[in-house]
Amino acid sequence: MSGHWIWKAAIAGFCGSAAHTLLMYLKSRTGLLPAFQPYESLQATLAHLTGGEVHPIIPWAMSFLNGSTILGLCFGWLYSWLPGKSGAAKGATFGVFGWVAMGLVFFPLVGLGPFAGTLNLGIWPALFSLAMLLAYSVVLGIVYAALNSWRHVGPPRAGFK
Repeated sequence: MSGHWIWKAAIAGFCGSAAHTLLMYLKSRTGLLPAFQPYESLQATLAHLTGGEVHPIIPWAMSFLNGSTILGLCFGWLYSWLPGKSGAAKGATFGVFGWVAMGLVFFPLVGLGPFAGTLNLGIWPALFSLAMLLAYSVVLGIVYAALNSWRHVGPPRAGFK
């Protein structure tokens, strides 16, 4: 039974990544903050590091897989220690910590400066990145909590009492 949190975290991470992807798709379709393109910045950084071209799907796939696996598993492992009584509250807390890490570590690594401040767009990239992380993490928390509430119903399987 101890390993069940792993598949729950992976499923919840996948759902959170889908929510994040939907928000990024809507950003692209509406033209919101056109100068704030974190995937393009990651793509340029990867191209610089590898010395070659990087297909645009690579940064998106890295983000999706990271959210579906590494971050989902971290959330599942930390779930009982995160503050809040609901999955959404625990997810929001996880998202705020992720937002701070993204703003202070990831964005400077891809050349955007702390909280994408080098774009000279004011607070908007920071607020949008908070929305990105909360879309991911709140959905992650809700799905993880829902999966945790499910119990096996029906006759016991052979060998179990």
